[in-house]
Amino acid sequence: MIDAGSKRLASVQPAIIPIIDELVSQNPGTISLGQGVVHYPPPAQAREEFEGFWAEATHHRYGSVAGIERLRDLITNKLISDNKIDLLQRFVLVTAGSNMGFLNVVLSITDPGDEIILLIPYFFNQEMAIHIAGCNPVLVETDAYYQPVLARIEQAITSKTRAVVTVSPNNPTGAVYSEQILHKINSLCLEHNIYHISDEAYEYFTYENCLHFSPASIDGSSGHTIAMYSLSKSYGFASWRIGYVVAPAELQTSLEKMQDTNVICPPIASQFAAVGALEVGKKYIKEHVRELGETRKSIFESLEEIKHKVKIVEPMGAFYMFLDLEHHNSQDMELVRSLIEQYGVALIPGAAFGVRDRCCLRLSYGAIHPSMVSDGISRLIRGITELA
Repeated sequence: MIDAGSKRLASVQPAIIPIIDELVSQNPGTISLGQGVVHYPPPAQAREEFEGFWAEATHHRYGSVAGIERLRDLITNKLISDNKIDLLQRFVLVTAGSNMGFLNVVLSITDPGDEIILLIPYFFNQEMAIHIAGCNPVLVETDAYYQPVLARIEQAITSKTRAVVTVSPNNPTGAVYSEQILHKINSLCLEHNIYHISDEAYEYFTYENCLHFSPASIDGSSGHTIAMYSLSKSYGFASWRIGYVVAPAELQTSLEKMQDTNVICPPIASQFAAVGALEVGKKYIKEHVRELGETRKSIFESLEEIKHKVKIVEPMGAFYMFLDLEHHNSQDMELVRSLIEQYGVALIPGAAFGVRDRCCLRLSYGAIHPSMVSDGISRLIRGITELA
């Protein structure tokens, strides 16, 4: 009998979102505060470009491995204007979502047994990708406010370290890293001749005058900084699977090998829709972020009712809150299951993000329409009050 499955994949944590989705489907009427998506759709211009795509026969063939020229030009302009990145000695690769971009990068810069530093709480798909590549995630704790601690990162660097990953604005905590700390991390990576991988999927989602900063805009960063972006959140594009990577030019050949083997090219239809979205630009996102900011404030104020049971650091970015129930005795997955089955509200267990020494939950308020916020949070408060 053939052994079932790969030993390498056996070390990878289960995909948590499908598990939670299945529980939600088994409990009709559940309000999901789980998956990290936005409730609003793509701009109308994306649909117009998609419809125009259909008529030309050549559009249905394989495309450029790095992405269609129109989209790459728009991305280039956006990186220069919004992120202040100098693209000399850099390569832009359109990917089928940011997750694919991260996996492409990991496989392009590592060999089996190498190490990549992740900050706890980490984004679970990144930890999974590192294991899949046969590498080792080295986990470094952030401070009480989920901010990076430079000394801890430096202490974790070894001869096997290939990169430090930062995610700002952060998934799952909503923390936004300052320009100062990102400068220091970037300089540390340069000093140790390793890569700084900067995940900026939530770049436009910041609140109360908090500003996003792109480490790839730092002078002298072009040779060791890899930046990753996504349309999934900003433009309501999750199912279309379009993201992009900005990397040192010397990684172009490796990244193109990965992309060609994995997907050949990002879906051309999705790239045409992405052209329409980027032609509208960040003005489309602005009003939605304002609305999310109001939702964030409302939820944070409502959760004050259970602050004796739940510790929450006020999030300044993305659309997440990380709930720390450090005095709750049961496992986080048990609590998640009970909240779904008994109270009709779904969150994600903190263990998926590497927090296993206490009970934590990630709350996502991006997917919930403002009209449903009050009901969802009322269910959550009632559940935590009675269960915790």
